[in-house]
Amino acid sequence: MSARAGVVTLAFAAALGGCAGEEHSDLKQELAQLTKDLRGRVDPLPQVKPYEPVPYTAEGQIDPFRPERIEVAQAGRGAPSASAALLDEQRKRPPEALEAFPLESIQMLGTITQHKETFALVKAGPNLYRVRKGNYMGQNFGVITAIDEAQISLKELVQDSTGDWVERVSALQLVEAKR
Repeated sequence: MSARAGVVTLAFAAALGGCAGEEHSDLKQELAQLTKDLRGRVDPLPQVKPYEPVPYTAEGQIDPFRPERIEVAQAGRGAPSASAALLDEQRKRPPEALEAFPLESIQMLGTITQHKETFALVKAGPNLYRVRKGNYMGQNFGVITAIDEAQISLKELVQDSTGDWVERVSALQLVEAKR
């Protein structure tokens, strides 16, 4: 009986398989008809231009990163300028606390007026400082020249491209409170 049951099961499975294959035959024929003329196309690769080396022609010039460059620049100048004297003055005085911070990291938070003198409140690092006209702040020997409600004006001493020390005017703007 088991052989007979196996033959019946096999015949039943063959009948089901035959029906399932013809179920979507009309769709398969239509798809084959529509795609018979389609062929894939790949664009050709772009032409590769040959490498042309560029000759280096600056061998005879002075390297801007060598000490000789500084010596040449200093030889071109005569006596030390007045700004060099200002720099010497700045280095002789004791540094103030806010000169340890870059000017970009200091924030102006507001102003206070006491006895007809205006002070500014600034934040540097975790601390709050009160400054007045004549105090120094920033790492470029910046001296405060004026304080108003919107900004602190400074005069800094910076080195220009030729190595001379020149004065530069800058300002520290009031930081608006976030609400």
